[in-house]
Amino acid sequence: MNILYHHRTQAEDGQAVHIRSLVRAFESLGHGVVEVALVEKTGESDPAKDAPGGAGKPGAPAAKEEPKSFPWSLVSRVPRFVREIAEYGYTVPALRRLRAAVAKSRPDFIYERYAFGNAAGVKAGKELGIPIILEVNSPMVLELSKTRGLSFPRHARRVETSIFQRADRIAVVTDVLGDMIAEMGVDRSKIFVTPNGVHLDHFASLDRDAARKDLGIEHVEGTVLGFTGYYRDWHRLDLVIDGLATNEALKAAHLVLVGMGPVEDELRARAKAQGVESRVHFAGTRPHHRIPDVLSAFDVGLVPAINPYASPLKLHEYMAAGVVPVAPDQPNLREVLTDGVDSLLFPPGDGAALNEALGRLALDAGLASRLGAASKRAIVERDLTWEGNAKRVVQEVESLRSSKES
Repeated sequence: MNILYHHRTQAEDGQAVHIRSLVRAFESLGHGVVEVALVEKTGESDPAKDAPGGAGKPGAPAAKEEPKSFPWSLVSRVPRFVREIAEYGYTVPALRRLRAAVAKSRPDFIYERYAFGNAAGVKAGKELGIPIILEVNSPMVLELSKTRGLSFPRHARRVETSIFQRADRIAVVTDVLGDMIAEMGVDRSKIFVTPNGVHLDHFASLDRDAARKDLGIEHVEGTVLGFTGYYRDWHRLDLVIDGLATNEALKAAHLVLVGMGPVEDELRARAKAQGVESRVHFAGTRPHHRIPDVLSAFDVGLVPAINPYASPLKLHEYMAAGVVPVAPDQPNLREVLTDGVDSLLFPPGDGAALNEALGRLALDAGLASRLGAASKRAIVERDLTWEGNAKRVVQEVESLRSSKES
């Protein structure tokens, strides 16, 4: 199939990883991808992704249909109400570019990553008679209301609901999110799940000794509790630091943070105050394609807290590396994890229960090994891969075609 992939993303973070990974997955299955976006390239260079080859071939960069520059970076610097107006206004130039891209590439469907206020994909799909698959990773109106705030919340809710209702199909990252969207009046049969995934080939040859040396913990002898990503206060890594200080079972354990975040100074201060600064390691950032290489240094993969509808990218990466996850016992994570089978789960926000679970694993290396191996099998058995997601999207398009033909 020929796919027109539209997004408004510029961030060099998990969003970019998701986009690049799904594009690569579509291409690896033999589909051609034309990308309509704000910027020339979203995300880091991926050696596997950037191999020589033509557009539409496995490993080839997606073809682009986008402007050379766009002053979108200015939007984040203006007053909030102006930013919202600009986000709604993005629909106009985006629709123009989508029309041009459709005329040139004649795609079988449009795949759009939902962005706040952007109705370009659903407008283009209906206008041009092309199926529109909308990927929704979070309910943006709800999320933005809790973070930066919204100047026109009622209008925002109306627009978001209208966009969701006009999409032919909606790909969500969890069933929990799907239920939230269905409650907005969207037909549940139009909603399907494509969780965050992994490329299994990135985890095929991991070297624990090399990973520990890379992270600067080659001389560490205790259990390694690891976390990757951009850490914020709501990730509750403070609970783990407290556990290092108070839980006897964790007296030899070490916490390794791969990434960065706005609470680094607070975490350093807390570790010092608790007297465990020598056992808390800030390993710095790594390009995403190198994250699999360092995960094998972990004994435990930490998800101390997560919002109730998310599909954490780090979780699936821990699992693919054979690292046992410890995570909150909540519905969105139970879609992937089974307590005591491939993970240990604890009541959300319960620091004592979190550290009890960590202590169990620190005292029983065999348990950690068994659960880690089971989590790795779960990735394969449930096909929690980017290629699996690409297949699910294509299957939905084929189903949509069949229903229209009948």
